[in-house]
Amino acid sequence: MIWQIQASLLASLGAGGRGAPGGPGDAEIAELLSYDDNVFDLAALAAVPPPALPLPDEPGVAFWEARVGEARQRGAAAVLREHLPQLHFPIAEGMSGSAAYRAATRQGVPAASLPEATGLQLRHPERIEIELHASAAGRIPVVIVREREDFVALARALAKRNEPLPVPDAQGAVAVSGYTNWSRVRAHRLRWESAEGTSRETATWGEELERLRGRQELYQDRLILLSDGPYSGVHAAAMELPASAWRELSLAIRRDHECAHVFTKRLLGSMRNRLLDELIADYAGIVAAAGRFRADWLLRFLGLEDLPRIRAGGRLELYRGTPPLSDGAFRLLAAVAGAAAANLERFDAAEPGARPRSRLGMALVLAAIASHRAVDLAAPDGAESLARAYRALKDRYGEGAAG
Repeated sequence: MIWQIQASLLASLGAGGRGAPGGPGDAEIAELLSYDDNVFDLAALAAVPPPALPLPDEPGVAFWEARVGEARQRGAAAVLREHLPQLHFPIAEGMSGSAAYRAATRQGVPAASLPEATGLQLRHPERIEIELHASAAGRIPVVIVREREDFVALARALAKRNEPLPVPDAQGAVAVSGYTNWSRVRAHRLRWESAEGTSRETATWGEELERLRGRQELYQDRLILLSDGPYSGVHAAAMELPASAWRELSLAIRRDHECAHVFTKRLLGSMRNRLLDELIADYAGIVAAAGRFRADWLLRFLGLEDLPRIRAGGRLELYRGTPPLSDGAFRLLAAVAGAAAANLERFDAAEPGARPRSRLGMALVLAAIASHRAVDLAAPDGAESLARAYRALKDRYGEGAAG
């Protein structure tokens, strides 16, 4: 019965229903419903007691809090170079396989002692900033790069192991997670060596290093690298905004978009290149920048401003799945995105307190969206269903969840 209801909805979105000229068939509908499967661990939302929201800071945040203060005194680029060995190496083919690079990044050998560590070339290091952004996922270290060439260089260094691999022009963010912070490892060793022998859990540093491998939170970090270029490759003229204003709004959208992905990964165990994930993340980003959710912004970002036409090169093409959706199922996906965006805007405008003014409020809205599938959000009662889920979560978290 549920499949029949969803199939009927998709058929109606596809041009008048199955059997209509150009309308979707059962194969395309089944293909999209399989693609749209919700893989979030929703049991986390029903836990007793409920999980703490906003999520607590990850252990590595304390390290980066100190770095933010240092950056104000010495400049962000100098601080990053001190603690990220990748910034000691140029971008060059084969760099990731070199003995020096592997020694610095995998073994913690100080890069300053390696002749091959000639440095990452940055055009305007003074235009780099470090901040801690308070989000539903806790505070997250954010590196802001206001020079495109430097963003590309840092993206290659941190996400592509200093290899000259392409960075798409429309890409303006890189989420870096699970990388070894050798500065934290060295600080841990100093604490271990200064402790009384009887208070140590291990007898040798080698044994302690082995123990650390099972406690990744003690030495692996997460940070987000951001540019302030036009979001989704959409120019200021298309947004009817001054270029300078659009750059700042783009930065806010991109920042909170990436933080929303961290939120679902940490709380619900997943983040994927799927439409549902992008609805969640762009909701957070658009609200952060505009103060409310705007369906027209979301559709333009996805390349769907002229539905049912899908703009070639639009961002929706990035979320076609693996293997990619067929052309017919992809057209259905675009229709689902349009209907879901309209319902998100209805929910945001109508639900008291739905426009979050706190990190907890945003966390509850994002969790409520994540409890659906994209096709559920596109249904005629999608806004009402989302409101019910949001209210139920708000009731669990009490008065502090409002606004």
